[in-house]
Amino acid sequence: MVTRPLLRELHDEVIETVAADGKRICLRSIRQSDEDRMREGIKRLSEQSRYMRFFSVQPMPSDPVIDRLLDADGHDHIAWGAIHLDGMDNPAVGAVHAIRSENHPHAGEFSVAVLDDYHGLGLARMLTTVLLIHCEVEAMCELEVQTLAENMPAIRFILSIGAQRRESEAGIIGFRLPVRPAIRQISATSDLQGVRDILSALARYIPTDDSPCAALGQ
Repeated sequence: MVTRPLLRELHDEVIETVAADGKRICLRSIRQSDEDRMREGIKRLSEQSRYMRFFSVQPMPSDPVIDRLLDADGHDHIAWGAIHLDGMDNPAVGAVHAIRSENHPHAGEFSVAVLDDYHGLGLARMLTTVLLIHCEVEAMCELEVQTLAENMPAIRFILSIGAQRRESEAGIIGFRLPVRPAIRQISATSDLQGVRDILSALARYIPTDDSPCAALGQ
């Protein structure tokens, strides 16, 4: 089993890699001190991308929503960000979150967003890979994904890593994503350098067959 000090190390990991076009990318856990970076990143989302992520076209989510996104403890709320190491202002260009369900301790809610200028570079897959590994270590074994029915890129992506469609209501489709099989799917099928770098950097954290998720039948 992975010890708690090792879990603390996972939350503190910093991974430097490259996007599909060669841009230098840093992946790390989101911190309270990232508020300005987060707000600037949300400002840079197109109206459509904000709507797809927050189901709202408001220029900026409310302060309580921002506070919730920043309040990541690495256990009940796991959150990682992608930073473009451009040698200037090093902007935040993507983020991924999993928030544990209050009623189902081994389940959580998943979300991911990437700035429009960085679409198609594999960042969503890279961020999701880090998040899934962290989720398994923290025994968050199943993720609920909700997306607008019109968001076909997101739907194709989550289906490609093993999500199973559940219910749909008022234009929103729900999916169930088992964490452990999704890690295996990504490991077996992705040829992105960034994903390979992540799997190598975090290999020592990936639980073996005695993990809580394995015990739940994954």
